[in-house]
Amino acid sequence: MFTIGDFARLGRVSVRMLRHYDSIGLLRPAAVDPRSGYRYYRADQLRRLNRVIALKELGLTLGQVQAIVDEAVDVAELRGMLRLRRSQLAATLAADTARLRAVEARLRMIESEGRMTTQDVVLKELPPVRVAELTAVAASYETPDIGPVIQPLYPELFRRLAAAGVPPTGPGIAWYEPATGAADEAVVVHAGVTVAVDPSTARDFAVVDLPAVRTAATIIHHGPMDDVEESMQVLARWIEENGYRTDGFAREVYLDYCPEEPEKGITELQLAVHRG
Repeated sequence: MFTIGDFARLGRVSVRMLRHYDSIGLLRPAAVDPRSGYRYYRADQLRRLNRVIALKELGLTLGQVQAIVDEAVDVAELRGMLRLRRSQLAATLAADTARLRAVEARLRMIESEGRMTTQDVVLKELPPVRVAELTAVAASYETPDIGPVIQPLYPELFRRLAAAGVPPTGPGIAWYEPATGAADEAVVVHAGVTVAVDPSTARDFAVVDLPAVRTAATIIHHGPMDDVEESMQVLARWIEENGYRTDGFAREVYLDYCPEEPEKGITELQLAVHRG
């Protein structure tokens, strides 16, 4: 028989690990000296040890490994364990691949610009949100056309909310969509604010539910919306560099709405994305 040290070297594991396997009943020594407490192992126990190591390298838990080597699971249960592990590994691989793509994209941006951008893009899931809204049509999605249309909508919306006794429960949210039956580049401007009331035809504003977005690329824009193009360019470049595609327009969430001092405004731009 082999001492625990010799057996550990043969099995290419640590003595500490063999003691742990003994303590949980995964691999008991063949004999233990009653006076010294020394553990001894037989050569044929290497087969069990090797199987334990192989199953552990698949990422199975020690409890699962023990059930398998003790033949306490049938083929169907083993198949289920391995399928679950395959799903876990696939998810990890996908996450690591996305991180690698993001690192490579950041390197390309640094190499092209010669500096590290201070604007970071974050992927997130957007929950559904209920908003009160007023709408109008702008000639295009260009800032010079959007600004004069959306700016008067918010004071009017807040006036109507106050008159109806409906308090905002969250930030303002603006979003856009192509206008039907208008000029080719015309867009419908939705000026909304988060509320917690049901729709009612008795009010002079609409209450609608914005749907959840499974994956949105988001960026924080500081300052007036007249300067939003630079942040939108960073967002668009990030989406392209990271292998995503997008359809439609960005939502604008006014985290800190400062109509009197627009340079102090803080806005999150949210753009739904998907893999191409």
